[in-house]
Amino acid sequence: MTLLEDSIETPLGKLVIISDEQQHLRAVEWDEYHERIMRLLHIHYAAQGFRLRRLKNAGGLSAQLSRYFEGDLAVIQQLPVATNGTDFQREVWKMLREIPCGSVMRYGEMATKLGRPGAARAVGAANGANPISVVVPCHRVIGANGTLTGYAGGVKRKEWLLKHEGYLLI
Repeated sequence: MTLLEDSIETPLGKLVIISDEQQHLRAVEWDEYHERIMRLLHIHYAAQGFRLRRLKNAGGLSAQLSRYFEGDLAVIQQLPVATNGTDFQREVWKMLREIPCGSVMRYGEMATKLGRPGAARAVGAANGANPISVVVPCHRVIGANGTLTGYAGGVKRKEWLLKHEGYLLI
């Protein structure tokens, strides 16, 4: 499998974008967490084998992500994604994409909606394993008491993203 790698500058730093040749996002992560990206790619795709190739703006994905940071918030809903992961992880990641922009959900609330009340920690673990940051918006999930917790890119980035999307922080 050939995966295409690009990066864009954002107000929050450089964002690495990895897609497949069919223009499905496979990983989106902050540049300083490049080792995490490689670890996740290895976990998800080592069995079938993959190689990375640099390609600027593959399928227009980088330009579309740039538009999100410029204020076109709806653009990320239209971006195609493809991930490997457990069935539960993919359920969580699918639900993340259903949280409306400008809204948040609590880990426990997600667990309940998934038919697994009491599995808030498992939801948190699946969130933490999300390889497609921003587009699969794990930043829209908050702690039971409303705190901004559990974002691999850091709480400051999570706060910025939520403000950018119009969520009014208390």
